[in-house]
Amino acid sequence: MRSPERTSHEEARVAETLKKGSRVTGAARDKLAADLKKQYDSGASIRALAESTGRSYGFVHRMLSESGVTLRGRGGATRGKKAATA
Repeated sequence: MRSPERTSHEEARVAETLKKGSRVTGAARDKLAADLKKQYDSGASIRALAESTGRSYGFVHRMLSESGVTLRGRGGATRGKKAATA
């Protein structure tokens, strides 16, 4: 999910600094973690965040976990107790 306030220039800058395999450390890592947390809390999926940043699912998952985000469940149908039939 793209946020409407993000410009294509900013996206290009983020993509440029997040080249696949490059290390993200220090202030850049803190800023990235805060941005990912904000987007995830707004409803973006980990897969969508990974695609938009050009990083792996595992990297984004780790960044969210390190920043203290409570991760959502996978969704879908869940098994519960069946209603009692009378």
